[in-house]
Amino acid sequence: MGKKTKRGAIFLDRDGTINEEVGYLRRLEELRLFPFTGDAIRLINEHDLWAVVVTNQSGIARGFFDEEFVGTVHDRINELLAAGGARIDRFYYCPHHPKEGRGDYLTSCECRKPKTGMLFQAADELAIDLAGSYLIGDTLEDMETAAHAGVTGVLVKTGHGKNLTLPESAAYHAHHVLDAVRWITGERKR
Repeated sequence: MGKKTKRGAIFLDRDGTINEEVGYLRRLEELRLFPFTGDAIRLINEHDLWAVVVTNQSGIARGFFDEEFVGTVHDRINELLAAGGARIDRFYYCPHHPKEGRGDYLTSCECRKPKTGMLFQAADELAIDLAGSYLIGDTLEDMETAAHAGVTGVLVKTGHGKNLTLPESAAYHAHHVLDAVRWITGERKR
């Protein structure tokens, strides 16, 4: 069996980046993709990049919802995207919290951003070239994760990113996820 050819990915934070930030998304009715999200994801798909969501979901640790609900939300996101010809290739989430949580979820893990466990797991499972990849997110933790993983960070001005200043670790401050993906795909052509 031959070795997989590595290709780049665009890692995406979920809440505040591809869908509206509502605090802890506890009901499916609260899920609202930004109107430009479908176009952004389709553009990633068209450029033969992996579209990978990496999201902290400490609401599981806190008992607000369970892992099955997170899976239902992710299935619904892909259903909504499919209507516009787009898809997320893989979803990764961290259910843990180091200080607040119940049972096995109360732990300091390697998957909770700004640690890099989710990105490294995806890179291993999907044969991702991290050096040729990007992380789009709305928090400074997302940018820190990108820097630690050796991917290029792009901060969006949606969600928590509305009032943030672009840190040195980020390459671009995008208006939203579609602006970020357009910048990335333009960068890749140079």
